[in-house]
Amino acid sequence: MNVIETDRLYLREVTTDDAPFVLELLNDPDFLRNVGDRGVRTLGDARRYIAESFLGGYLRQGFGFWLVEPKDSRAPAGICGLVKRQMLPDVDVGYAFLPPFRSKGYASESAAAVLDYARGVLGLRRVLAVANPDNAGSIRVLEKLGLKFERMVRLAPEEPEIKLFASDL
Repeated sequence: MNVIETDRLYLREVTTDDAPFVLELLNDPDFLRNVGDRGVRTLGDARRYIAESFLGGYLRQGFGFWLVEPKDSRAPAGICGLVKRQMLPDVDVGYAFLPPFRSKGYASESAAAVLDYARGVLGLRRVLAVANPDNAGSIRVLEKLGLKFERMVRLAPEEPEIKLFASDL
């Protein structure tokens, strides 16, 4: 079931059938460098991760990261959505795409639709985003969406500082 539709994209809930895609995405070198290692190494790990992180988020919060599919191919391209982290005061928007689907405007298009959903459906008034300081592509997307740099933060004491962006919706 599609949650969001844009001119070029469908965003839908991730299912355990998407385990091969999730395994590939979570082990992409750019994902590991910019988002982090989720310890997903097998299809079984991917199914567990989907059940705990994706499906669990949908059940607990009514939102999460959705799978992004271009309408012309219906191939899993990436994820985009919302997450509420304990260490941040507001919900944040995030995205990650496999290499063949980067530099096509999919991150901007899907994230803009997610922000519209956050405002119009969920009634959120403020949204955050985080990015590694050296992830220029992601920072460009956030700035294009109207998010502004606020400060450096750590999501955990042992993790490096990252940039926190925010926008009122």
